[in-house]
Amino acid sequence: MVELVNLINNILWGSVLIYLLLGSGIYFTLRSRFIQLRHFGHMFSVLRNSNNVSGTGISSFQALCTSLAARVGTGNLTGVAIALTAGGPGAIFWMWLVALIGMSTSFIESTLAQLYKTKDKHGNYRGGPAYYMERGLGMRWMGVLFSVFLIIAFGLVFNAVQANAIAQASYMAFGLNPAYVGLGLMILSGLVIFGGLRAVAKTAEKIVPIMAIAYLLLALWITGQHLDRLPAILMLIFKSAFGLQEAVTGTAAYTISQALSIGVQRGLFSNEAGMGSAPNAAACANPYPPHPASQGFVQMFGVFIDTIVICTATAAIILSSGLLNDGISSIKGIEITQKAMSMAVGGWGNIFIAVAIFFFAFTSIIANYAYAENNLVFLEHNHTSGLLLFRCGALGMVMFGALAEMPLVWKMADVSMALMAICNLIAILLLSGVALRLCHDYNRQRQLGKMPVFDINQFPDLKPQVEPGIWD
Repeated sequence: MVELVNLINNILWGSVLIYLLLGSGIYFTLRSRFIQLRHFGHMFSVLRNSNNVSGTGISSFQALCTSLAARVGTGNLTGVAIALTAGGPGAIFWMWLVALIGMSTSFIESTLAQLYKTKDKHGNYRGGPAYYMERGLGMRWMGVLFSVFLIIAFGLVFNAVQANAIAQASYMAFGLNPAYVGLGLMILSGLVIFGGLRAVAKTAEKIVPIMAIAYLLLALWITGQHLDRLPAILMLIFKSAFGLQEAVTGTAAYTISQALSIGVQRGLFSNEAGMGSAPNAAACANPYPPHPASQGFVQMFGVFIDTIVICTATAAIILSSGLLNDGISSIKGIEITQKAMSMAVGGWGNIFIAVAIFFFAFTSIIANYAYAENNLVFLEHNHTSGLLLFRCGALGMVMFGALAEMPLVWKMADVSMALMAICNLIAILLLSGVALRLCHDYNRQRQLGKMPVFDINQFPDLKPQVEPGIWD
């Protein structure tokens, strides 16, 4: 089984997805004239008013926290450790690059998700790649295909990945039996996901900011204790990324292709730009300013926070500890981050990482479910019995992940993630002209000193594609 999954991964990640992901990100960056750099400060301006919300939908801040709940998980702690051991320090550089160009990709997909959103029978906004594939491209079959990939990936496989990390960290820190951890996690997750999207958004809004700030503060403190090592660490990352220096972890040396491939994989898994997941949260927001592009700016900030900030913090903890120079063939995954933290702060570092990974991964599980439910609604299987069956299946995968071997779980995640990303990237490349027109309209109003407000009547060619009443 592992050999088959590895073969599929090599085909998808060895050629197809790396070129498609980087190529589309560069294309969006150039077409938008480096929007992630030119309007970097505006992201903070939009965030200041992102908690405004009416009775319909969730606030932009809640949508951001929901997408961050899915993004900020094992990819930030376990994924960075895997990137360093499988691809060397140079993989971190490629994670940064994927995030930087991925910010423009995230803007495009989230803006499109807002434009083509719909309302369900309960008055909640729904949307995402499946919806803009159907409405924007007129290709429902493509939306169905994407929905199936997402439901498998986020509703099932990724929840196993998150549970796996929690079980490992709990065993390392407290010696807890993975079966008991899986059972407890199933119960806690069930209490939230049975409450639907609004319950997920409210939970994420409370937990995500606190856990992210606490982790960053500790990482900054640890890095501050080793400031003298920082220049050497940065030099190692850049040299290793381009093969200018042999990067060694234990006895393994890494090539440029290894650093590039692993860095792109782990970067995409972490920030999800282009994967088509975050747009599911972006579409559910009632944005402020009331324009599709405003949510594009909010979600673009999410990519920056996830990879440039939080993943870098994890890499700094591991590299400054000197752990990679000591030979670590006997440990892997979250254990590396835990051991590095313990070397920096003492025995309680193990406990801190176990607690951090619990909150990071737990919020990812509930956000992943929300994405899957959104696509189940698109497939018109949102009747009570269907949702109940799917929720039980998602919780069952949580238990499976707690007990499964990590390599197989991560490889399964890579396959499902690649199929989703390929489908979504093709769609947003075809629809990128629409998103760029909305971006121009938004910035034109800003330049006139107005608060951007979207008027669908100014886009008569788009009006037939948008659900009636959504933007009136």
